[in-house]
Amino acid sequence: MEDDWRPLLGSIQAGEYYSDQTDSLDPRQRRPFHVEPKNIVEDLAQERVSAEASALNSRVHYYGRLTASSDRLLAPPDHVIPPPEELYVYSPLGTAFKVHGKDSAAKNPSIVTIFAIWNTMMGTSILSMPWGIKQAGFTLGIIIVILMGLLTLYCCYRVLKSTKSIPYVDTSDWEFPDVCKYYFGAFGQWSSLLFSLVSLIGAMVVYWVLMSNFLFNTGKFIYNQVHNVSISDTEFGTNGTDRVVCPYPDVDPHRNSSITLHYSSDNSTDSTLFDRWWSKTNTIPFYLIILLLPLLNFRSASFFARFTFLGTISVVYLIVLVTIKAFHLGFHLEFHWFHSTEYFVPEFRLLFPQLTGVLTLAFFIHNCIITLMKNNRNQENNVRDLSLAYLLVGVTYLYVGVLIFAVFPSPPLSKECLEPNFLDNFPSSDVWVFVARTFLLFQMTTVYPLLGYLVRVQLMGQFFGDHYPSFIHVFVLNVIVVAAGVLMARFYPNIGSIIRYSGAMCGLALVFVLPSVIHMTALRRSGELRWPSACFHSLLILLGIANLLGQFFM
Repeated sequence: MEDDWRPLLGSIQAGEYYSDQTDSLDPRQRRPFHVEPKNIVEDLAQERVSAEASALNSRVHYYGRLTASSDRLLAPPDHVIPPPEELYVYSPLGTAFKVHGKDSAAKNPSIVTIFAIWNTMMGTSILSMPWGIKQAGFTLGIIIVILMGLLTLYCCYRVLKSTKSIPYVDTSDWEFPDVCKYYFGAFGQWSSLLFSLVSLIGAMVVYWVLMSNFLFNTGKFIYNQVHNVSISDTEFGTNGTDRVVCPYPDVDPHRNSSITLHYSSDNSTDSTLFDRWWSKTNTIPFYLIILLLPLLNFRSASFFARFTFLGTISVVYLIVLVTIKAFHLGFHLEFHWFHSTEYFVPEFRLLFPQLTGVLTLAFFIHNCIITLMKNNRNQENNVRDLSLAYLLVGVTYLYVGVLIFAVFPSPPLSKECLEPNFLDNFPSSDVWVFVARTFLLFQMTTVYPLLGYLVRVQLMGQFFGDHYPSFIHVFVLNVIVVAAGVLMARFYPNIGSIIRYSGAMCGLALVFVLPSVIHMTALRRSGELRWPSACFHSLLILLGIANLLGQFFM
C-alpha cells in the first residue's frame, strides 16, 4: 500500500530523478505516470487522458526498460519527463491526485533571499565594527570595509558557480565540501570541514564571551535598581544626556578613574558580596554552564530554530539604538592623517589587518551560500541577489561602525577607549543599552545550541556516520566546546581578537584559497585558463595568507 502512494515519476528535477530511479533497479519502483481515467480529482481534470500523454507514457516505459541495464546514462532525459502539471499520484482505488510541485512552492522571491543572506551574515561582528574602524583609522577603515566586501563577494560568487563547472555529473544536491572532494579528494573534503569547524567553534566562543558580558551587565542593572545604587561618571556626552564610559582608562595616563559608585544605602557589605559572586570573568562564565550545557545535548535543534527571527529583531534594534545615540551625542571628528593626538587616532594606521580579520568573518557566508541560493525562485537572478545582499550587509556594517566612531565624545574621552564590543562603552545603568543586552542575551541563548548542533552534525557525521552516535560521544564533544568558551571568557574576553583570528583562519581556506584554486583548476581542465585570471586568483590567495599572518604581527 505504501508504494502506491509514491509519485509516479519520483521527482520533477532531473538530478533527483536520476538518483531515485537509477539507484534502485527494482521495476516496481519505476511506476508510469499514465493512469486509466477512472477517478481523476482536483484541478478539474479531463475525463480522458490525451493521446499526447499516452505517447509520453510509452516513451517513459521505453526508457524504463533501458535503465534496467547497468548503464545509468540511459535514464529518461529532461524533455521526456512530464512537466509538473501532468504528474499524478496513483491510488490503488483508481484515483489519481495531482502533484503540486512542493519544490517550486518552497522557492523564495528575490527580496526574501536577499534578506535571508543579510540575516545570516549579521552576527556578533557588528558589535566590533567601531573598534575595527578605530584600529585601522577612520578613512582607511571605510575603504577597507568596501574593498573587503567586494573581495569576499567575488569569492562567494566563485563558490556559487563552482558546481556549474563540473561536467557530466549531477551536482544539483551538492554543497561546497562536495566540490572540494571532487577536485582534491579526501584532503579537500577534510580541509573544508576543518576550517568550517573553526568558524563555527570561533563563533561559539565569541557567543560565550558575549553572553557572559550581557548576563553580567543585565544582573548589575537589576541589582542597582533594586538596591537603589547610583553610578556617576566623569565622562558625559556633548549635551550631558547620554553617558559613555572608558572601561580601561589607562589608555590615557592623564585621566582619573572613569567610574565612581555612590550608594544610597549604607550597607556596602552587600555590594562587596555581590561583586564577588557576580563577576564578569570569575563567576559568570561558569554560571552559564548550568544553562547551556544541557541544551547542547538535545538530539534535535528544531525547537531553537524557531527563534532565529530574533536575530533580525536584534540587528534592527541595534540600528535604532545607534541612531538614537547619534542624535543625542552629536559628531566628534578631527582628521589627523598619520599622527595621533590626545583624543583622536590617525586616519591611516598600521593596525588595519585587525579590521580585515574581523571583516573576513563578518562577510563570511561561503559555506552555505549554495544552499541559500537553491531556494531562490528565479535562479537567473542569483548573482544580482547575492550582490544586493552583500551591498546591504556592507551598508549596515558601515552605518553602525562609522556612526559609533563618529559620535564617541572626544573630548573628554579618547577614541582609543572604543571597545571591541561597543556596548561596553555605555554604563550598565543605560536603559536603552540594557534592553539591547537583554534581547541579545536571549537571542544568543537560543542560537548557541544551533551552532553546537551544526558542529556535532559535521564532526560526528564524518567520523561515525551518525549525527548522534551516543550520548557519551555528544556529551564529551559539548564539554570540549563549552570549556573553550569558558576559558576564553575567563582569561581573554576580547571578542575583537577572537573574531579576527577565527575569521582569518577560516577565511584563508573557504574564502580565498579553495574558491580560487577550484576555479583555476576547472579552467585548466577545460583549456580556458589564461594568465590574467591565474595572476588575479593567485593574488587572492596571497591576500588570504597575508590576512592571516597580519593577525599575529599587528
